[in-house]
Amino acid sequence: MSKAKEEKKGKNVVNEGNPKEEPVKVKEEPKEDPTKELREKIDSLKGDYLRLMAEFDTFRRRSAEERLALVSSASAETIKGLLPVLDDCEIALTQLRNSTDSDAAKEGTELIYNKLMSYLKTKGLEVIDAKGKPFDTEFHEAVTMFPAPSEDLKGKVIDVAQTGYTLGGKVLRYAKVIVGA
Repeated sequence: MSKAKEEKKGKNVVNEGNPKEEPVKVKEEPKEDPTKELREKIDSLKGDYLRLMAEFDTFRRRSAEERLALVSSASAETIKGLLPVLDDCEIALTQLRNSTDSDAAKEGTELIYNKLMSYLKTKGLEVIDAKGKPFDTEFHEAVTMFPAPSEDLKGKVIDVAQTGYTLGGKVLRYAKVIVGA
């Protein structure tokens, strides 16, 4: 092999002073692995992709929760708007039961009330049972305190001024009650 070829290869160089001497070895520079840089870039991009996917998954979950809360809130508002109609039906039933006028009016009003109440119960509405129960601020709102007719009614609900309701376990409207003192 010629001297020029050996120099190009960078492995052996012949000593120019004496052609019979052994060639001198030249240290090679360690070549950098060209795939190392690409692997690092791929790892970086993969990390960015995984973070982006995690953020998107979180966004999707939050959006679904917000949509569910919005629907629940909308149905609660709709049912809340129907509560005065239920109150009026209860008042009408009370008035009709006390009168001796028309049995057809009593039956019609009861029919309307029962249909409306059964529909709202299918949507999760429940009546707060208050009369005769111990006063509980979680479900009752005291309108007034009245002297209890007997000792066992002290601290208990004597009468209900306005019926309370829960929707899906949450209080929609507190029962307005008269408490025995």
